[in-house]
Amino acid sequence: MIQASRVPIVGLFGNLIVSVQGGLTDGQVEQLREDVTGSIESRSPRGLIVDLSGVEILDSYLTRAIRDIALTARLMGVRTAVCGLRPAVAIALVEMDLEIPGVVTALNLERAVEMLAPVDEDELPDELVNEVPNEEPS
Repeated sequence: MIQASRVPIVGLFGNLIVSVQGGLTDGQVEQLREDVTGSIESRSPRGLIVDLSGVEILDSYLTRAIRDIALTARLMGVRTAVCGLRPAVAIALVEMDLEIPGVVTALNLERAVEMLAPVDEDELPDELVNEVPNEEPS
């Protein structure tokens, strides 16, 4: 049995970069979820960048999977950015009313790396800050 090719996960400047090239089968999407969470656990990155510049069609299933990967990473303490959305893909997402809440988007990989560079928490966009209420001791 031939194993489906995996999406590479590369470390760069304390971030994990997942570069999706072309369409993914359901099995590849599930494998990607497992690979990303395993890499987060073993590598302890600061950020996760999902580069979709090689994706021509982003359907609702893949959009939901990317959102779930990003939310899982966030729960594991890793900020996430999605980059490289082609204009046609971005337009289709808007027309289908699909959103990826809690995920920052960037035009390209370079800007995504810049966005996830270490900064003071006060300078982060609201969607990247895990809000924890200040509690006064009683």
